[in-house]
Amino acid sequence: MTGAILIWIALVNLWTAFRFAQDKRAAVDGRRRVPERTLLQLATLGGTPAALAARHWLRHKTRKEPFSTRLKVIAAAQAATIAAAVALGW
Repeated sequence: MTGAILIWIALVNLWTAFRFAQDKRAAVDGRRRVPERTLLQLATLGGTPAALAARHWLRHKTRKEPFSTRLKVIAAAQAATIAAAVALGW
């Protein structure tokens, strides 16, 4: 079970970083963008580390509101969930 979770986390983070890079390129080129909803859904599915890293590395969506706030809420909820799981011994 743990192995499957780690594989999922790795894959969703790779896909999230790819989609952020794709959105940045589309923004630069003036093409159709990746919907913010899609980027936030990827973060919700476990891609938050890649979303936060990609924002920093690509200098993309760093000041965009309410996107930034929503991403921070997702990150905080995930951190709280992990902390609760650790505290309960899961």
